[in-house]
Amino acid sequence: MLNRIESNDLFTPEQVLENRGRVAIFIDGSNLFYAALQLGIEIDYTKLLCRLTAGSRLLRSFFYTGVDRTNEKQQGFLLWMRRNGYRVISKDLVQLPDGSKKANLDVEIAVDMMALVGSYDTAVLVSGDGDLAYAVDAVSYRGVRVEVVSLRSMTSDSLINVADRYIDLEMIKDDIQKTSRPNYAYRPLSGLS
Repeated sequence: MLNRIESNDLFTPEQVLENRGRVAIFIDGSNLFYAALQLGIEIDYTKLLCRLTAGSRLLRSFFYTGVDRTNEKQQGFLLWMRRNGYRVISKDLVQLPDGSKKANLDVEIAVDMMALVGSYDTAVLVSGDGDLAYAVDAVSYRGVRVEVVSLRSMTSDSLINVADRYIDLEMIKDDIQKTSRPNYAYRPLSGLS
């Protein structure tokens, strides 16, 4: 006869997260950018890194993005990312026939996830791209726990189905958005000799 499982015998989500081991973070920059636009927020990448590691030991955080070498603002942002805990993997944007620009980094994300298996215990994939489902499935078969973080409306069901945990960006947006500074007016000091 089976004993009945009591609710206090089960692990809480917090207890499960305590045992994440070494964490590797893989961020699809374009996907996150469009999710932030949908949410109407600007991401604070320091807060994002803290939220995604949640106190676990970070192996490395990768940020994959297409770049426009002539965009100085973007170059400054990527330099800031490199100096603040992110390994930036970039690819030049390609102009499509319709005039839009795109850089697909799915292969780079998948290869890095596979190449580092054995160096990390938990992968945090910040993307909703269903093309990454096969890579997620492959690393999970190698013993890695995979958490997918993305906006639900932009996330493939196939990706959610192969992940061990799914986190909707909508649920953590308050934790990762930039906080606006109170109205600060620059006032020069007067009366200095």
